[in-house]
Amino acid sequence: MTSTGSDVSFKINGGKVGILLLHRLCGTPVEMRYVAGALAKHGYTVSCPQLAGHCGSADDMKASSWSDWYASAEKALIELRKDCDVVIAGGLSTGAVLAVMLAAKHPDKVQATTLLAPTLWLNGWMVPWYARLFRLVGQKCVANLFSFPHHNPHGIKDSRIRDFIQRARASRGATETGHAITPGGAIFEHRRLVKAVKKLLPSVRQPSLIVHPLEDDYAAISNATYLRDGLAGSVDLVVLDDCYHIITVDRQRHLVVDAIAAFVARLVTSSPHVTAISQPLAKAA
Repeated sequence: MTSTGSDVSFKINGGKVGILLLHRLCGTPVEMRYVAGALAKHGYTVSCPQLAGHCGSADDMKASSWSDWYASAEKALIELRKDCDVVIAGGLSTGAVLAVMLAAKHPDKVQATTLLAPTLWLNGWMVPWYARLFRLVGQKCVANLFSFPHHNPHGIKDSRIRDFIQRARASRGATETGHAITPGGAIFEHRRLVKAVKKLLPSVRQPSLIVHPLEDDYAAISNATYLRDGLAGSVDLVVLDDCYHIITVDRQRHLVVDAIAAFVARLVTSSPHVTAISQPLAKAA
């Protein structure tokens, strides 16, 4: 599909261990920049692609499907794998769900996953009870008649960071800061994605790291525990206690980096898939 928005994908070149970071639904690669930059300092190659339909107009978002989003993620994985011996697929919210699908469908290309505030269901404390009725909508054309404005705290607990992003959205639009309104069609497609991914959980045997906020305003911690119990591989669960949903920019973002860096370092030193050229990266971390 085509998009009217600019492409704000970015990649930071490093060593032979690659980390793929996928942004959230109606988000943007820019929300991954802090985590990506910090991980790159450990010597890793980090890729943050833009998902199809994002960073453009509302019509772009409405027209895109979950298979379009997945195609974007898959393309980025294949490109990253050309440069790296080992790839850890990860993402935020919906990006985490896409990372699980990549691991299931490409076990030869994905050695582990890092799932940040993974969102299977919108059941956080901010989500109104009547939003559950949207599950009754069975057609995308009907779903796109609805829209869901984002309300305070917008997934961010730190008020200074939240205000900064709101000002940036007002001046720069959706290209860098994401959409302020989620079309119903996008939530409909997310639901279809989750249905497909849930069937794949038993086939994901790679190790996984899940980092989830206890106070997530969009996705309750039940999302994390469901994945922990459903994935076939080993799972490390790290629970954050002082941030909301968008943990890559909120006040405990440094802990997100620490958790990923420690997880990847252990993977690099223990995985038989890692070539000798990758070993120094674990020591640096």
